[in-house]
Amino acid sequence: MTRTNDERAAIDIAAAAGELLLDHRKSLGENDGDVATFKNAADRLSHEFIVAELARRFPADAVLSEEGADDLARLAADRVWIVDPLDGTREYGEAGRSDWAVHVALSENGVLTTGAVAMPALGVTYSSSDDRTERGASTPVRVVVSRTRRPEPVMRMADSMGAKLIEMGSAGAKAMAVVSGEADIYAHAGGQYEWDSAAPVAVARAAGLHVSRIDGSELRYNQENPWLPDLLICRPELAPKALEELGR
Repeated sequence: MTRTNDERAAIDIAAAAGELLLDHRKSLGENDGDVATFKNAADRLSHEFIVAELARRFPADAVLSEEGADDLARLAADRVWIVDPLDGTREYGEAGRSDWAVHVALSENGVLTTGAVAMPALGVTYSSSDDRTERGASTPVRVVVSRTRRPEPVMRMADSMGAKLIEMGSAGAKAMAVVSGEADIYAHAGGQYEWDSAAPVAVARAAGLHVSRIDGSELRYNQENPWLPDLLICRPELAPKALEELGR
């Protein structure tokens, strides 16, 4: 497969940041039990690496990162990289968990054009340039949900569809479970920001999945307020029913 420079960069940077995080994770438990300090250091390590690499490769581009200050200069830029240096910080701080990710996406004039989601503990990086694999939904339908936060609309949808629930951590991990065929639906209604969903949405859309807000409207990126509170990623044939139930 021939990849563009943007696609290669997104994959390379997300994967390399993931390797840094894996190395840092070896120090888990060496901070006198101060897991918060350990996780904050991981966030900063990944952020600084990604921002530096993007600046080196694309000096004219803007960056919106969860861990960076936002002076809104990005609103005047045609190309904006939207980054979550460590998605699933909670899971990252729990030894043995693999459901955390690194997100790197590119928005051009408000449209997502490139995305990569690295799953470092699994040794895989998904991208918007991957070959599509056609799959049908399973029976029962599998809905991936948070271990701790289960919004009422999502649980109502799952119940009405007779779904099997799969617990998982980060947004990227949940979205990639649908991309990989491990799950059929990922719906979120509890509040997110653009960096939580940009790269997963770019990858999922390129894989032929349905992506939208839970009212069916378009997901918009590089907005002045990056708050983007809800999301639906699912097998296309399940979208009408999922949207109907989420909208009740």
